[in-house]
Amino acid sequence: MKKYSFEFKMKLVKEYERGQGGLRIVAKKYGIHHHNLEKWVANYKRFGEEGLMQSMQQQVYSFEFKLLVVELYLTSELSYQDTALQVGITNPSLIAKWVMDYRNAGPEALKSKKKGLKRTMDKDKIIREIGADGSEDQKELLKQLQEENLRLRIENAFLKEVRRLRLEEEALQRKQRESSTASEENSN
Repeated sequence: MKKYSFEFKMKLVKEYERGQGGLRIVAKKYGIHHHNLEKWVANYKRFGEEGLMQSMQQQVYSFEFKLLVVELYLTSELSYQDTALQVGITNPSLIAKWVMDYRNAGPEALKSKKKGLKRTMDKDKIIREIGADGSEDQKELLKQLQEENLRLRIENAFLKEVRRLRLEEEALQRKQRESSTASEENSN
């Protein structure tokens, strides 16, 4: 998505507010989509000039806040833009992403993911740290933990596959309903 400067956004918002054209006319004059201008005008009215500025640092939202916003959107008849204005977010597409993630994978998808490479357990290093003089109890515990880790990985992979299959089935059913509705409309 193309980034527009604060000055450009401000110029268009002011032009619109002075009545020099409607949303579509002003947007067309500058070669942008009218939805962009509509969003800028709403952000300007709600947040002032700050609503048009690009944030240099990404805002981090808590899991609870994301869940609250998604539930607000799903239980109301507000648009993404209206929901964003209601909760103080200047980027409605962020809410759209949260809703899509929520619908695809449930509430867990809204939890923050750690960035960077995953650290894997280095079995050899752990065995060296336990050392040759490590007790049999420690070695047995390590073996049990490794087996449990493997079981949990398999279980996790299985549950992910079940979820993927369920979502595919739901999508197929939705597609079949839409096609049967369309064929009923064509026969009338």
